[in-house]
Amino acid sequence: MAALRTTTSRLLASSRPIFRSSTISRGYATVDPISKLAEGMTSSQHPVPPSKTSTISEPAASPEAKIKTFHIYRWSPDEPSAKPKMQTYTLDLNKTGPMVLDALIRIKNEVDPTLTFRRSCREGICGSCAMNIDGVNTLACLCRIPTDTKAESRIYPLPHTYVVKDLVPDLTQLYKQYKSIKPYLQKDSKSPDGLENRQSPADRKKLDGLYECILCFCCSTSCPSYWWNSEEYLGPAVLLQSYRWLADSRDERTEERKAALDNSMSLYRCHTILNCSRTCPKGLNPAKAISEIKKAMAFS
Repeated sequence: MAALRTTTSRLLASSRPIFRSSTISRGYATVDPISKLAEGMTSSQHPVPPSKTSTISEPAASPEAKIKTFHIYRWSPDEPSAKPKMQTYTLDLNKTGPMVLDALIRIKNEVDPTLTFRRSCREGICGSCAMNIDGVNTLACLCRIPTDTKAESRIYPLPHTYVVKDLVPDLTQLYKQYKSIKPYLQKDSKSPDGLENRQSPADRKKLDGLYECILCFCCSTSCPSYWWNSEEYLGPAVLLQSYRWLADSRDERTEERKAALDNSMSLYRCHTILNCSRTCPKGLNPAKAISEIKKAMAFS
């Protein structure tokens, strides 16, 4: 009976199809049981200290995210029929630099590469990143992001200017006016030694608060008088630059410079509103410079 069972099982085994799944036939690495590993260790061996291993510890939990909302003015000349709009972005302030320019750069690099704005030095020297932030004309590189996450920030281009794209204003008219005042030293006579045009320390001190202007035009674009008469009124920025050359003791075209301003529009449209002095990101006082020009015109 036992011999019959053995013969039958051999016949059944030989009748099965010879097919093995590739998954089943794949080899696997085997891990020795802990007990066998323990057998290979002697009582004199000690575990390797953690300082000599490559074990990576669990990263510490990140601080709570501080989500800040930014509403940014958007308009593209590629879609001239589309109306300007405000686009909303959110950033974690824990992963963003402290200045508004840091937020704009991060949005452009990581969120929306189509966002357009000007920037260069990041140090408040070039004036490129001038824009209206939360209702104030200032430089994005010098304006800190308000840490209150409940308060949403709104960013616009400089007001009352034509927009090239997004936060980029058209400054063509402002630079034409700047060119009109001939912002360079005009001198016919030469210095006694034929080298430098020297001036006394007292005369040099008169230029303080004037030469620091970086032509960001935050002041001119905050001036209501300039909004109303931008074609003829020179505006605070250009008039401050004009006074910088009127006050320079080395310049020999003082009377000609005054004559160019002696009309009803170039200078006298200033109504001493003082928006220019309040908004200047460099802490200058264009209103005082304009009043000094008026004083010089009155006593000339």
